[in-house]
Amino acid sequence: MGKHAYAVILDAGSSGSRVYVYRYLKATAARADGSPTDLARLPEIKTKNKWNKKVHPGISTFGTKPEQVGLEHLKELVEFAADIVPKDEVESTPIFLLATAGMRLLPDDQRIAVLENVCAYFQHHTKFALPDCDLHIQVIAGETEGLYGWIAANYLLGGFDEPEKHDHGKGHHTYGFLDMGGASAQIAFAPNVTESEKHAEDLKLLRLRKVSGEALEYRVFVTTWLGFGANEARRRYVQSLVDAYPHSQELPDPCLPVGLLVNQTGVEIAPGSSDLSAENPHLLGTGFFPECLKATYPLLEKERPCLDAPCLLNGQHTPAIDFDVNHFVGVSEFWHTTHEVFAMAHKDKAYDFQTYQQQVTAFCSRDWEDIVADVVAGKKWGKKVDEKTVEEVCFKASWLINVLHEGIGVPRVGLEESGKQQVGGWENKTKAVIDGAKDRGFLDPFQAVDKIDGTEVSWTLGKMVLYASSQMPASTNTSVLPVGFGSNVPGVKVPFDFQYAAGGKSAESSVPPTELPAAPEGVAGKDWHDRIFNAGYARRVPGILIFGLILVLAVYLLCGRDRRLRVNAKLLSLVGRKPGKRPRARGGKLFGGTSPQYERVLEAADPDDFELSEVELTSSSSHTRLGRSSGWATPVSRAMSPDTTRASPKHRVDVDYLSSGSVMATTGVSGLGGRVESKEHLVAPRGEGARSRAGSPSRRGGPLVGPFKENVD
Repeated sequence: MGKHAYAVILDAGSSGSRVYVYRYLKATAARADGSPTDLARLPEIKTKNKWNKKVHPGISTFGTKPEQVGLEHLKELVEFAADIVPKDEVESTPIFLLATAGMRLLPDDQRIAVLENVCAYFQHHTKFALPDCDLHIQVIAGETEGLYGWIAANYLLGGFDEPEKHDHGKGHHTYGFLDMGGASAQIAFAPNVTESEKHAEDLKLLRLRKVSGEALEYRVFVTTWLGFGANEARRRYVQSLVDAYPHSQELPDPCLPVGLLVNQTGVEIAPGSSDLSAENPHLLGTGFFPECLKATYPLLEKERPCLDAPCLLNGQHTPAIDFDVNHFVGVSEFWHTTHEVFAMAHKDKAYDFQTYQQQVTAFCSRDWEDIVADVVAGKKWGKKVDEKTVEEVCFKASWLINVLHEGIGVPRVGLEESGKQQVGGWENKTKAVIDGAKDRGFLDPFQAVDKIDGTEVSWTLGKMVLYASSQMPASTNTSVLPVGFGSNVPGVKVPFDFQYAAGGKSAESSVPPTELPAAPEGVAGKDWHDRIFNAGYARRVPGILIFGLILVLAVYLLCGRDRRLRVNAKLLSLVGRKPGKRPRARGGKLFGGTSPQYERVLEAADPDDFELSEVELTSSSSHTRLGRSSGWATPVSRAMSPDTTRASPKHRVDVDYLSSGSVMATTGVSGLGGRVESKEHLVAPRGEGARSRAGSPSRRGGPLVGPFKENVD
């Protein structure tokens, strides 16, 4: 066993899955060989460009064929990782698969099936460490993805390890994080002291640990804007054009280069094509970028009511951003749209609003044929700039500019050289921001990045930093606080929804149980709640208990009056009471009791006429029926003819067991309700065997009423 430890993380995205292999020094080696400076840092994570691999498509495409996800999708990735990790380290190397957008859209049953098959494949076809599938293999929320990205960016920039070199003023030394994909966008940042105190309940508590064992704590705000990714914004924009020109076959689009013809999904249409005369309208590029900016601004939906001020986009609450101390880095689409197309002019330079807008305006006003000949065919702006990228860049640029400056309120560096901009009643920028950005770079209010010091800014790196940090033993044995994140609850060291970095409560943690409060009423606590009350658990355990209860009750009722009396006598003797004269029942006869009002007599029947059939157990939230009272509902018995007693599956005993206070009725992945069904009624055949006398008075007060046979004295 060497001095290095490894971890394997799979990013299961919507378009494909990418595996990353990471390495770090084990705690003993890091402390033995480390200098005081090294000990005061977070664990050093190492990876290489050749230590990651991507396959297509995403695992969400296996929703209808989950059993094939292993051999057809995961096999290539895990074999790739196994070739990198030293053979003697494989069994101690944890493997994680964290799924994002694509898997979030699958129906519950398909998502669960895919994850279960991923788990099964890892367990049976790899030797990587997998102590808990529910925690190592999961679909993460957009907020979690954003928090991991925030960790990765600050780790690479040095905001954690060298705070004195990243002093932004007011004691602030971390960077904000922006991410934009196709469907959503995320923001994560640590507000200034004033905003942190004002909005403490909106923040996430994040705890890391240095190599020395010293704990680091941060309060971070994270949110996701669903539908605000580049592709979803484009879809909404095209729909707005269709609505604006309801009777037009050709829709003028200022966000396309001059003369470019595309259909509503963005596929280019050749001039003279029959597609131009099709029923669906098509788009014609007019290349007027200022108009494009105006047309995309409404997509920010800033007019939506803000129920918890302040808000930025879509009426979603966001604490005020003090750009004097909050400097942001943007990845994914923020990088591709600002740097990839204009790589020659922007490579390794900070985002400059004025320069960028001038370049985009000039580019988008060009004729499409000239762009194809010059930029695409001539590779003038790099090999990565293909025809599809150029088609989309004008819209994406306008959307990005609006999100950054009109939505989030990032100061327009290079244009707004003085003055203050007020958005939503709070200050977004000051002149000090511009004056402080001496050499541009990361002291600007915003900078787009792809790699920092040669390492890709990936949210998987943030997950890895968190995990490696948890493997460093704490510096003290008293009140050891675990590494991970959860709700920021004042006075609570380990909140109810705390997610442990190592995938479970760390063995080193000595936090007393009193530090782990239960989830407050009305809070889903989804991260722990769904793991305990998952669909499989919910279907099995309550179902078995209900089946046992119904079975015991049915046997007791069918054993006859004398046998019930003997059973009662034995039960009384077990508790030290002598059987005697039965007390008179009040309000009716229950389980053999007598009534002062009447005595119901049945004609003799053979006890063998009764038989308990097989019970068919189903449990589904779709079968839940709300009872009129809480507690277990009474079984409903219905008589049937002798010839259908055994044969007909349509006749059954329905038992509704939903209780308003029952955990089983309110928990689970998709909710739990249940229904116990039997194929046969627990009734005596009609005819000569047993019939209630015609003159028998009606029963009053008894909870079970039915043709159960009783012996006649």
